[in-house]
Amino acid sequence: MKWGEIYRTREKVSERGHKPGFYVVVSRDFIAGNDDVATVVCAPVYSEILGLRTEVAVGPEEGLPRQSAVRCDFLMLMFKSKLTGFVASLPGGKQRELQRALMNALQLES
Repeated sequence: MKWGEIYRTREKVSERGHKPGFYVVVSRDFIAGNDDVATVVCAPVYSEILGLRTEVAVGPEEGLPRQSAVRCDFLMLMFKSKLTGFVASLPGGKQRELQRALMNALQLES
């Protein structure tokens, strides 16, 4: 598991209205790839795109079924065991967009 990878949950997640969903790993690789750590921080993917600076547009070209948005305002801690379906790694350009969206969401702009 690495930063910028998209995973799908098969289990129903209470934070998503008890539905499965897609998530992008945003924990650093040391945490994400460490088998001794059971959880990672993820940004959820929603099918509604609001056009916020804290969103990253993703879609079929990133392995998702439809146009969607990674929402960095709603970061959540997920058990790695719930992220059962690897979808894809975000390409370089989308990774840079994700970094900017996270900086906006966390007010880390310099």
